[in-house]
Amino acid sequence: MPTDAVGRFLAALDPEHREAVSAKPREEQEELAAAWERELEADTELDTLDELSPPAAEAEAARRVLDRGAD
Repeated sequence: MPTDAVGRFLAALDPEHREAVSAKPREEQEELAAAWERELEADTELDTLDELSPPAAEAEAARRVLDRGAD
């Protein structure tokens, strides 16, 4: 299991998005991972989901971060 933020963020992504994010420069990956961590910390709905399924909460936060980046 990855211990750094980028590794954990990549693990939370679906395979297609994981591949796309992995191809980005490391700096951009770190920025996305930091946004993902902020999303996990700030969203109270994810807190509830995290109690039920931590991987689902992480995946949802990752999806939200990528959706915002696509705007």
